[in-house]
Amino acid sequence: MNATLTPELTASDRCDRCGAQAYVRARLGDGLELHFCAHHGREHLDKLRHLQDVDILDETHRLHAEESPVL
Repeated sequence: MNATLTPELTASDRCDRCGAQAYVRARLGDGLELHFCAHHGREHLDKLRHLQDVDILDETHRLHAEESPVL
């Protein structure tokens, strides 16, 4: 878990499941944060969305924006 509460995820935020770069953050009401890569985010987001007090930041759209054009 990361101690700082940044509005967006950075390259230093890592998936709690596998250690890859995190693109999804779920902040639970008790202050606990869960970070997921895109793969594990897709796996767990449906379950997390059913929780009452959860704030989800999904930045998986950045995966496509960060791709370099092929020359």
